Amino acid sequence: MALMQQLHFLRPFWLLALPVLWGLSVWLARRRGRDGDWARLIDPDLLPALRLAGDGTSGRSPWPWLALAWTLAALALAGPSWQRAPSPAYRGNAAWVLVLDLSPSMAAADVPPNRVTRARYALDDLLDAAHDARVGLVVFSDEPYTVTPLTDDVATVRALLPPLAPGIMPTSGDDLAPALEQAGKLLAHGGSQSGQVVVVTDGFADPAAAFDAAGKLRSRGIAVNVVGVGARGSGFVRTGQSNAKPLDVDRLRQLAASGGGHYVDAAGLTALVGDLQARASRAGMTRAAQDIRVAHWLDGGVWLLPFLLLFAGLLARRGWL
Repeated sequence: MALMQQLHFLRPFWLLALPVLWGLSVWLARRRGRDGDWARLIDPDLLPALRLAGDGTSGRSPWPWLALAWTLAALALAGPSWQRAPSPAYRGNAAWVLVLDLSPSMAAADVPPNRVTRARYALDDLLDAAHDARVGLVVFSDEPYTVTPLTDDVATVRALLPPLAPGIMPTSGDDLAPALEQAGKLLAHGGSQSGQVVVVTDGFADPAAAFDAAGKLRSRGIAVNVVGVGARGSGFVRTGQSNAKPLDVDRLRQLAASGGGHYVDAAGLTALVGDLQARASRAGMTRAAQDIRVAHWLDGGVWLLPFLLLFAGLLARRGWL
């Protein structure tokens, strides 16, 4: 009784073929009787005289066996199942949103070849380290723009990096807070309860709002890390259209502290990558320790294949068809 209660079909639509196959077997049996197709061409009174000796002996009809073979084939394709096999269910839940500054100051050439190119190099290194993490990409000037939502297709994200430059932005500006809010939305829509935000920037014009946005992300379990791009010093750096300020490391460190993350410059990116991977590993170990298991139904149609092959061999006997 327990077996009958658990018995079901994984692909039940194949069962709809059974009436068609049975009807086809009956039609073939009636169409090809003992006289075969000769009865349609030769007069019925003349046909017995034309048969060879022994032709009138009755043989075993193949049509019930053919119907049975077709029935077994349809049942095997329908996927009968009555057993479940538990298996570990684990999917890396690490999620990183990379936030790239594309304000006009990123065109400054105080670090060769320029700041935005060095920023793309940093993003490429981060993508190399995102083995099991889903990655999203946001760019900003005065407004944020989502380049890619959270995805595990790192190759596609990498292919979108080369065109990113301040010149593609429709308006100029340097407001980070909306970009951080957009990163939080991407993580929420991606189903991640926690995650990492990595901001690659040379500075921002809304420190109060940015610190507040980073603090809100921290309260949700999302760390905000900062990668500073640019040279320290005093004075201004000519960008072609305007002057860019040197890197304000104190402000960037304060942003990272507000977001519960780390600040590094482009040269110290390796340390940040190691920390991101370590956090992802700890999250994976915690998830694995929960012993999450998913029971999937086993396809029992494979056990019908030996019988199907047996009937196919019988039907292949000479003189049956």
